[in-house]
Amino acid sequence: MWKKRMLAGLLALAAALSIALPAAAQEGEQPARRFAQPDFDVPCRAAMLICRQTGEVLYEKNADQQMPIASITKVMTLMLTFDALAAGKVSLQDIVPVSTHAYNMGGSQIWLEPGEQFTLDEMIKAICVASANDAAVAVAEFIGGSEPVFAGMMNEKAAQLGMTGTVYKNACGLDEEGHLSTARDVATLSRAMLNTYPQVTEYTTIWMDSLRGGATQLVNTNKLLQRYSGINGLKTGTTSGAGVCISASASRDGLDLIAVVLGANSSAERFDTATALLDYGFANFELAACPQPQDAPASLPVERGVSRQVTLQYPQGEGVLVKKGDGAGLSVTLELPQKLTAPIAQGQEIGRMVLAGQEGQLGSWPVTAGETVEAISFASCLEVLYKSLITL
Repeated sequence: MWKKRMLAGLLALAAALSIALPAAAQEGEQPARRFAQPDFDVPCRAAMLICRQTGEVLYEKNADQQMPIASITKVMTLMLTFDALAAGKVSLQDIVPVSTHAYNMGGSQIWLEPGEQFTLDEMIKAICVASANDAAVAVAEFIGGSEPVFAGMMNEKAAQLGMTGTVYKNACGLDEEGHLSTARDVATLSRAMLNTYPQVTEYTTIWMDSLRGGATQLVNTNKLLQRYSGINGLKTGTTSGAGVCISASASRDGLDLIAVVLGANSSAERFDTATALLDYGFANFELAACPQPQDAPASLPVERGVSRQVTLQYPQGEGVLVKKGDGAGLSVTLELPQKLTAPIAQGQEIGRMVLAGQEGQLGSWPVTAGETVEAISFASCLEVLYKSLITL
């Protein structure tokens, strides 16, 4: 008799569950914060200062104006080269052929000769240290098969990164009609390069080196390496159309900044402007550790699920950009429901972890389900009944 009652109860529960209840509602994403612009101007056509960790903008000037960017173009050439390395398509010890086309590149170069042999590692060094146009084109041909094909790859990658103001025509940055970008896009690309392939700084921090057994000397075009504490990259550029440019990256006390300067009038002005932007960032901002919530529940109860609890996954305490001195006043709160209703998918947002500081809410991150909890169904009820019977 009791078995019949158990079966009837389970069948009734399964019937009641035929109408699914909605899962916990998700809150919308927080809009990106914008810091107040400082009251100063810099002597160049366009500029931008961002936090490398968070991508937040600390300063901008004509950031979306399209213009030539000279050899800063090579950051994308390097990005695609490191993509190919990461995919196992090429290796640093591969020999890069030198074509007549690469040999004919003007501007800064290492005077490659057709048929001369250099490893990809040596070519990357020549690009990063000496800003060699001939090396950049040789690498582009090695990765893409030809420079035009490689330029198409560059534009595809730019689209993937959201660089809406950029059009690449070549791999080295020599002036060419329609070869344009913006300070915002250069900052976006520089951040992606440094965050995805931080090993690039092993090349961009080389001050002096040589090729051809010491016959060809390489001296870094980024003079900030010798005069700015924490500088670690990234790329300079100069042409008659672009003016004098730099994307300068630096790190101090856990804060990473990227300063983009396009269209300065002289090399000295370029480096002075990048210095001023980086100095402003390091003097006024810090990356504070995000505190973890106190007494955070490890799980929440679940109604009408095959499991009665679901574990919670909390976001790791990523750093948050704040004004200098405000890091000590951060607090975090949890916005969680008291219980949930199945079905629940693994990774589903359950609630939010909200960070606040002296200026109010600074951001929020999702708290998610650690596993899937299916809703009780007729089949699951029968499974429960079967397991209970066979254990008698």
